[in-house]
Amino acid sequence: MAKIEKSPEEWQQQLTPEQYRVAREKGTERPFTGDYQVKDTQGIYHCVCCHAPLFENEHKFDAGCGWPSFDRPLGRRCVEEHQDSTHGMQRTEVVCSHCDAHLGHVFPDGPPDTTGLRYCINSVSLEFHPDE
Repeated sequence: MAKIEKSPEEWQQQLTPEQYRVAREKGTERPFTGDYQVKDTQGIYHCVCCHAPLFENEHKFDAGCGWPSFDRPLGRRCVEEHQDSTHGMQRTEVVCSHCDAHLGHVFPDGPPDTTGLRYCINSVSLEFHPDE
């Protein structure tokens, strides 16, 4: 599948300034400010940029970190992972595999009874589709 590519101006027309800052410029929203920290409604979280399905609410958990946390993506091809050494840290960045939108980071401190992973994702990079 070909990547979705748009100019910065096209993304800016489509997204809010905060969505653009986080998803296209690899920003981070402040912890405990997002819409999807705790949501019990079943559904699928999609990429705010290209609307690709990314995470299922069933695999969401409260990590207490201030961002939505999932123990796995919807499928292995939904996201890509890249090494990120910005801010003096070694982390693994998570991006949408369809449009390269910055979603957040994945850490090896998730629930040990599932995958052991914590996909720490910015709410502003997601849109929730209930009952999907």
